[in-house]
Amino acid sequence: MRFSILLLPLLILTSCYESERNCSDFKTGTYEFEALSGTEIFKTTITRNDSIEIDFFDGKSDTSSIRWINDCEYVLEKLNPKNQAEKKAILIKILTTKQDTYTFEFSEVGKTKTSKASARKVIP
Repeated sequence: MRFSILLLPLLILTSCYESERNCSDFKTGTYEFEALSGTEIFKTTITRNDSIEIDFFDGKSDTSSIRWINDCEYVLEKLNPKNQAEKKAILIKILTTKQDTYTFEFSEVGKTKTSKASARKVIP
């Protein structure tokens, strides 16, 4: 009896929190996201299919291969890196999804420092 009294508030609180992620809905399509660097906002457009991602930024494009770890995580590796920094793989983790947007975390593979951003699907 005492256990159920303690458990009841926890069940009520968790039932109000929706944590569903539909990552597979965001595996392919065209997305936009904005990032703040200093005082400037930079807009990037990404077109992704199951195995390739093309980034369009500042009038230039860059292509990366995608290796999916699971429905919500993948690793990006540039196909034609121009320097050592571009040779480093990037781990992307989709944290939340909601209608046409998702929030993701990214970092260099093997590093603990992460950054977060949100992207909006513009073309399915």
